[in-house]
Amino acid sequence: MTEISYRWMQPEEVSRVSEIDRRELVATGYVMEEGKLKAMDVDWDVPNWSAEGEGEHTISRRIAFCQDHLQRGGRMIGAFADENLVGLGILTPNIRPGLAQLASLHVSDGYRRMGVAARLTREMVELARQGGAQEMYVSATPSDSAVRFYRSQGFEPGVEPLPELYELEPEDIHMIKQL
Repeated sequence: MTEISYRWMQPEEVSRVSEIDRRELVATGYVMEEGKLKAMDVDWDVPNWSAEGEGEHTISRRIAFCQDHLQRGGRMIGAFADENLVGLGILTPNIRPGLAQLASLHVSDGYRRMGVAARLTREMVELARQGGAQEMYVSATPSDSAVRFYRSQGFEPGVEPLPELYELEPEDIHMIKQL
């Protein structure tokens, strides 16, 4: 297996998000009911980013999302295999006093469950701590793999969602981690 290297990326590298292969088959999803996670059987075939158009799951929309966070002081970290971007995380500091946001975390199909997401998360947590954050917020895709991953990293569901983030992603599982 190729060795993975990690580095903080420059804003002009944002278009490299197109290198991430986000494909995933999801059999278990989650919803929040009365403040508790509830698992449900699902059949979600998550496709890769679309190179065409400007819809929700297109490369152009993902680049715009990343640029927005970078313009608000966010930082982008990448995981690389043979110079190919295989993992990407974006941390946005100070969305509230003492609160950072793990705004985005994606690892390419074929590189999951190898510690890539955990390493990216650790780096973002450390940067958030250095910036004075006491908590980190994430609105997680409601898939079993995402929710289990974030819980394994110390994030807990059941928080009162931030209204502006809930409005953007009402189906997500909104979680927080004490730093």
